[in-house]
This record gives sequence, C-alpha cells and structure tokens, in this order.
Amino acid sequence: MDLDDRTRVADVMSTPLETIGAEAPLREVARRMRDEEISALVVTTGGGCIVTQSDVVGAVADGRDPEATTVREVMTDDVETVTPDLMMQEVAAMMTMYGVKHLPVVDDDYVGMVSSTDIAEHLS
Repeated sequence: MDLDDRTRVADVMSTPLETIGAEAPLREVARRMRDEEISALVVTTGGGCIVTQSDVVGAVADGRDPEATTVREVMTDDVETVTPDLMMQEVAAMMTMYGVKHLPVVDDDYVGMVSSTDIAEHLS
C-alpha cells in the first residue's frame, strides 16, 4: 500500500451497515449474505460481535443444523473496531496483525464495515 495514500476508512467502508439479531438462525444469515453479496454482519447484541461467512461455514462443516443453530452460538465476539478517520494503511496492518478480514467502523455508534475486499478494491 502506498505510504503517501491519505485515504481514510470513511472513503471506502461499506454502508449502510448490515446487522442481524443474535437469535436469528444460521440459514437466515447465509441467505442475507448471499442476497446482499456481503460476507459479515454486525450482531445487534450491544457487545462488539459479528458473524462472518467463516463462522457459518465452520458451523455447517461441524454438522450444526442451520435452522436450529443461532447466530449467538457461532458469532465472533469482542471484535476490534476502527474509526472512520483512520488511514487505510493502518486498517490493513490491523487486519494482518489480528488475522481478520472485517472490522466494524464505529463513530459513537456502528456506522459501517471495512473489509479486506474494500482494501483490495481501493488498491486496484
């Protein structure tokens, strides 16, 4: 990534933020991700949680029933977040350091999501 690049998260983040309830079944998560062409949803638990395609695939691979298994059972909790004014090179470094592909964007409240796909599109 160009170190002179002054692009901020707000310039590339995905909005509006897509959310889902913690008690929703995995089938609903999978359907929404497919229909909306996204790979993560913020979980509306009030505690910094997301559910990703990897969470869903892992649960299905483990034999969990997508109708009976809820988001709460498979979500990733205690997720790192970023602010809209953060520089993209800092976001890329955070994703590498934490081994994640999605970071919710917070500005007093959740306002968007930045993903490794957003970074790749920004660089192309």
